[in-house]
Amino acid sequence: MSSDQIRKLEAQIYELGQELHSLRLQSDTPEVADYPFQTLEGTTSLRELFSGRDKLLVIHNMGQGCRYCTLWADGINAFLPHLENAMSVVLVSRDEPGEQRRMANARGWRFRTASHGGGLYIKEQSTEPEQGNAPGAVCYQLNGDRIQRLGGSSFGPGDQYCSMWQLLSLARIGNEDWTPQYSYWKRPQKMDDGGENIVD
Repeated sequence: MSSDQIRKLEAQIYELGQELHSLRLQSDTPEVADYPFQTLEGTTSLRELFSGRDKLLVIHNMGQGCRYCTLWADGINAFLPHLENAMSVVLVSRDEPGEQRRMANARGWRFRTASHGGGLYIKEQSTEPEQGNAPGAVCYQLNGDRIQRLGGSSFGPGDQYCSMWQLLSLARIGNEDWTPQYSYWKRPQKMDDGGENIVD
């Protein structure tokens, strides 16, 4: 394939993105329940997660056991100040609040976090029908007393929500060639400190 063909396809992808945005503007916005969540401070609700804003981005993270979800959260975390300029943002998972905070602290995440505990929220608001605890993101709008779902999308290798895939593609590395890890530290062959009690 020539460079011209690649540029043409990139332009088509951009145009499809614009078309997708237009379709989202015209899509239905169903009303949803005010689901409960747990935080380190106690029980909260979907409405309270708006924190005085009219729009809310809820990042669906599968929990600390998923390396891919960690990759997406690492990337979105870098954009957090920009996103929070436009709307409220919270990362939710089924992990209990203490586990969420430990994971966030270890990764340097600045997200507000809340636990759905695998309950009704994730069963009814999953980005994939019948999938439950699937990775993705959903946006909501507060309209008076009503909470409306503006749209949602799933995360997956090669998607548009993680720039890693496109940058790897430039290097001709496909989704099947690379898997994210929690850490990329490799033990040196010779440990100058003796090497006792190493935790990988």
